[in-house]
Amino acid sequence: MSAPESLGRHPVRAVRRPEMGFKERVYLVEVWRGLRITFRHLLVNLYRHARRAAGWAGLPGAVTIQYPDDPAVVAKRARTRHRLLKREDGTPRCVACMLCETVCPAKCIQIVSSESPEVMIEKRPKSFQIDLGLCVFCGYCVEACPEDAIRMDTGQVEMASFSREGMLWKMPDLLGERSRPQ
Repeated sequence: MSAPESLGRHPVRAVRRPEMGFKERVYLVEVWRGLRITFRHLLVNLYRHARRAAGWAGLPGAVTIQYPDDPAVVAKRARTRHRLLKREDGTPRCVACMLCETVCPAKCIQIVSSESPEVMIEKRPKSFQIDLGLCVFCGYCVEACPEDAIRMDTGQVEMASFSREGMLWKMPDLLGERSRPQ
């Protein structure tokens, strides 16, 4: 049995690379083409910035976002920082089922459960912690939660911190009971 017959109906064909001409082998023409595109973008953006700085309307500004002055526009369905929801009595809605911790691919959620004093609720979280430095913002924790206790709809995308401990969000932070510096 030959090789083309063993692979089914489609025979294997060798693919030949096209021959490069003198221009492609020297690369000088291709470098100049790349530089032309780059400088065109530079000059168009400089022109748009100058028009915007002068207060002229019409053309939109450059693609660059002027971050502290103009906040980033976030879509409604964007997955941003996590938050825990509360019941009417102010206790966390979480029942410490550990599904969000189990489904998390980054293993950034850590829950310690305890017995609940309420008869209808078996467990409650003693501690709930998310390491935003490890989180990949996949949203699996939100999808896995049977109680709709965790959401990623705060609209906050600024999550920088000066220390590793600043990236650990504990239960009071996630419930909104403690204000964190923005």
